[in-house]
Amino acid sequence: MQALRERLGARRREVVAGRREAVDRQHALGKRTARERLELLLDEGSFTEIELYRRHQAHGPKLGGHRPHTDGVITGSGTIYGRRVFVYAQDFTVFGGSLGEAHAAKIHKVMDLAVDNGAPLIGLNDSGGARIQEGVMSLHGYGGIFRRIVQASGVIPQISVVLGPCAGGAAYSPALADFTFMVRDTAQMYLTGPDVVEAVSGRRVSHDELGGAGVHGSQSGVASFVYDDEADCLEDVRYLVSLLPGNNLEPPPACPPCGADSDVRPRLAEIVPVEPNRPYDMRLVIEELVDDGDFLEVHEGWARNVVCALARLDGEVVGVVANQPLVLAGVLDADAAQKAARFVRFCDAFGIPLVTLVDVPGFLPGVDQEREGIIRHGAKLLYAYCEATVPRVQVIVRKAYGGAYIVMDSRSVGTDLSLAWPTNEIAVMGAEGAVNVLFRKELATAADPATLRAELTEEYARQLVHPYYAAERGVVDDVIDPVQTRSAVARGLAMLRNKRREPPRRKHGNIPL
Repeated sequence: MQALRERLGARRREVVAGRREAVDRQHALGKRTARERLELLLDEGSFTEIELYRRHQAHGPKLGGHRPHTDGVITGSGTIYGRRVFVYAQDFTVFGGSLGEAHAAKIHKVMDLAVDNGAPLIGLNDSGGARIQEGVMSLHGYGGIFRRIVQASGVIPQISVVLGPCAGGAAYSPALADFTFMVRDTAQMYLTGPDVVEAVSGRRVSHDELGGAGVHGSQSGVASFVYDDEADCLEDVRYLVSLLPGNNLEPPPACPPCGADSDVRPRLAEIVPVEPNRPYDMRLVIEELVDDGDFLEVHEGWARNVVCALARLDGEVVGVVANQPLVLAGVLDADAAQKAARFVRFCDAFGIPLVTLVDVPGFLPGVDQEREGIIRHGAKLLYAYCEATVPRVQVIVRKAYGGAYIVMDSRSVGTDLSLAWPTNEIAVMGAEGAVNVLFRKELATAADPATLRAELTEEYARQLVHPYYAAERGVVDDVIDPVQTRSAVARGLAMLRNKRREPPRRKHGNIPL
């Protein structure tokens, strides 16, 4: 028995240590090993590994009888701030992290365990893609992963972290996940690599230019979060998990109340200009609204004219959707609508209340937007809000014009509580624009068009765009002092905490994808 135990210990240490030269190459690339990453991600001493000794059974060319343990992926479970998560980490030091039949089977198993136990799933991606030597079984393995991601969608939170190459079909795992993290310089994600692009188009492009973190964080919108190094990236993965429920049947993790229901924030009366066309940073408003001014912004670099963030308000987790007047005057365009719609649907799936801050002049006009499908993409946001059954509070900070007002969680699409600042302007369009349309003939024939336009604009605003017009008609529940926004929203969410609404019986709706 002693000899058996010693051999077991030696073999385990050998497998865990890995090949020294392969580990050195990984470090030379500026990347940590899979096990080093798990040490950063999980609570110390909490990781339980499964299938450590798994090996491939393939006989393809150039495998040469090489059958390392783990088959290039480390799977198991641990805790983050004491809460259970399941995880797999692809090991680039073994077969370049490529996915074969045994590799895929290990991921399938840990995904099934995550669903069965109602715990978040985190995938650390660092892989050369499908293992060519195993042929169709590699592709079959990917298909099993994708099917499980879709089946688990809306059941458990799924987080994908790209820490190296993620090419070909492998890119669909991050694309299907709820949140995708990427690290600059070391992470690349694309369906076809630079060589194929050059062969087909004649254009030479680097890995980073084609699918680096900068591309997916600011242009494609595939990456939810982008970081300069792995340590910061994995620390924020931990932070994100601390804000999420384990599954769709659990409430989000709450902290003790901090007196937000009576908190007054004088700075809110100073941040937002009264003039509807003057820009300001909506993130400053969010800082005053949430606990400790702390929030985690999703897709910070993409579609920056709308802000989506997770935070706590009086200890409870909330999702914040807000127009950003600092970028494109806060208009909604195709990308912003898609970004907000996906975030709203995630929050609704996992029981996270929604707070919507509105300051929107409308949808972005233009030929390009129409051809890019602004109607279809705007309908996604409209659909997401109409479908949401979580507690929803709308705050109209300043202007709210036209169809953009409707889709930003207006009373008509189902918000539970609508609050407005005394700077609010809810209308089909701004007063001056409305006068130009309604009195076009009169202005064209007037002796003094400027004076007449000013008079008509003032009269139109007095009748239809004053701060209390919507409240008088029940479209807004209350006009509040800006300094009391934090307390008003906190009280509103407390009032709605036990909201229950059963969706209609159907297989699923048909969102305009």
